[in-house]
Formats: sequence, structure tokens, C-alpha cells
Amino acid sequence: MNTDDFSYELPPEQIAQRPANPRDSSRLLVLDRTSGAVSHNIFHNLPEFLNTGDVLVFNDTRVLPARLKARKIPTGGQVEILLLKQISSDTWEALAGGKRVKPGMQLEITPTLQAEILEEHSRSRRIVRFSSDIVPLLEDIGEMPLPPYIHEPLQSNDEYQTMFARQNGSAAAPTAGLHFTQPLLEKIRTRGVKLAAVTLHVGLDTFAPVTEQDPQEHTIHTEWCSLSEDTAALLRATRANGGRIFAVGTTTTRVLETAAAHATNPDWITSFTGPTDLFILPGFQFKVVDSLITNFHLPRSTLLMLVSAFAGRERILNTYQLARQMDYRFYSFGDAMLIR
Repeated sequence: MNTDDFSYELPPEQIAQRPANPRDSSRLLVLDRTSGAVSHNIFHNLPEFLNTGDVLVFNDTRVLPARLKARKIPTGGQVEILLLKQISSDTWEALAGGKRVKPGMQLEITPTLQAEILEEHSRSRRIVRFSSDIVPLLEDIGEMPLPPYIHEPLQSNDEYQTMFARQNGSAAAPTAGLHFTQPLLEKIRTRGVKLAAVTLHVGLDTFAPVTEQDPQEHTIHTEWCSLSEDTAALLRATRANGGRIFAVGTTTTRVLETAAAHATNPDWITSFTGPTDLFILPGFQFKVVDSLITNFHLPRSTLLMLVSAFAGRERILNTYQLARQMDYRFYSFGDAMLIR
């Protein structure tokens, strides 16, 4: 297995810059992972592929408006801070953009909010301590940390937030969830389909390409996740009654399969809370997920490798080629796939 095996070319004009409006009007490519058959639909018709007794599992993480503008004290030089992980109430791991951002440097974010660089880590990673708890202030002073391939500004922060967002902590949206609307959920419920939530706080490393020639040598980013006992019980009952488990997104998939990997009974779905560094590559044996709703992913990414593990690398790359030929929109704000 070689990282180049997960590469493909994409014209820049097929990278979606804005979400579909309404969200469930995006296109939906349906892939049968057994036969390879492909069909084309619209996302608001997703209920047609669901049966009574199935369950849809979402990631309920909420993206923090974690990009902050700051100035150095006393020189006034510009610094950009991108919050990655909260360490304590006032201390964060962050990316710091600017010249010579060193430990001991004092920063001003607003006239009443200051920060100090405590530690310098690899590349632009820093440990930053703020003068107060910053989370309640972010909606007013922060900007959304959009992926680097999105160049158009948001009309509002809600554009990069799923309707399921409840738990603060992500640096990026679980984008498969962006396609859902309240009317669509009502249609899904009326079919007797259950809804369940897990949490995985998405890190910015999700956009980083794998640089090692052998992807098995890549160290995947660690992210915090949680699957409650109530959700685990629902999934066990679904499986026992012949229902299918639909994972909405690769992040949800990683939570479900992480929980299964920690179960003492190999046929059991159990609760789990803690860090996950599960790296899903072709050859992985899925224990929980029956069907996957996902977007079209970056080449050479761990996400493309995950969907390749689920449906087969050649089948996924052939399907991506077809999607490019049919002008599907790619990446975070793009169209969706249902792999079943």
C-alpha cells in the first residue's frame, strides 16, 4: 500500500465554496459497495434508502469560532491565533501565525482580553494562556476556522455548523452533517428511523495530507470522543432487531469503531469516552457501521483512506472519477455520498 494510491486530480472549480441552499438540495451519489452500482439522487430523498428500525448516528460536536486576531505588546505587530485544544479554563494549545512568536510574548486580543505565549512546540504550535476564560467570548470575537481550500467568507458562522451541534470543541465541522435540515429529519423520523448522537471534536489535522510514502507509517491525530451507554444500548437493540446502523460522516464512524475496538465482547457495542487515534486503512474490519453518509474527500487524506477501507480503494477512486465527470461538488461544502 502506497500513499500515492489514494491520489487523484481535481479541477479547482469543483471545490465547493458555499453550502447548498437549502442544505438538503445537494446532490447524493449512492454507491453499492458490493456490486459497485452507482445511482444519482438529491439529498432530500435520503429517507428512500432508510427502513423502519434503522438508526442514523450523528456527531454533535460544535465548531468553535476559534480564529483570533491579536497584536503584540508593545510593538503592535499582528498575530493570528487559532485555538486547537483547551488545556485548562484559561490555557490552550493553538497555532500562532506571525513573526517570532516566542514564549513570554504578551498579546492583546481586545482592550479587556490579553494573552501570553507560554511554550513553543513544533512548527507554529504554541501554548497560550489568556487573561480569562475565552470560550464565552468566542461568538463575539472569534472567526470560524475554515478549511484552506474555502476562499469565500461565510455569511454567518452558522453556515459552518451542523444542525446537531451541541458540544463545544471542534476546530472543523463534521461536514456530512451539513446536508441535514429539520424538514428532512422529520421525514426520516416518520419512517420509523431512530436518531442517535456521538461526539468527536474534530482537529485541524483532519485536513493534513499523509506525507509518508507508506500510509501505515503515518501517525494520525488524536481526537477526543464519546459514545454514551444510552446510545450503545440503542445500537445493540438496532442490531439485534435486524436494523442497520448508518454513520453520518467519517468522524462518527471513528467513534463507533473505536467503541467497538474497546469492547470486551467482540460482537458488542459498548460505551466509550476518551481519546481516539484509530486509523482506518484498507483491510480494516468494520464491526458497527453498515452504511456511511459522507462527502468527497481530499486526495492522500486519512478520510479518503477510511472510505476506501469501507468500499474498496479502486471502487472509491472510480466513483470519484465518475463524480468529477458529472460535476459533483467536492469537499466540506460539496455534495454527498451514501455508501451502502
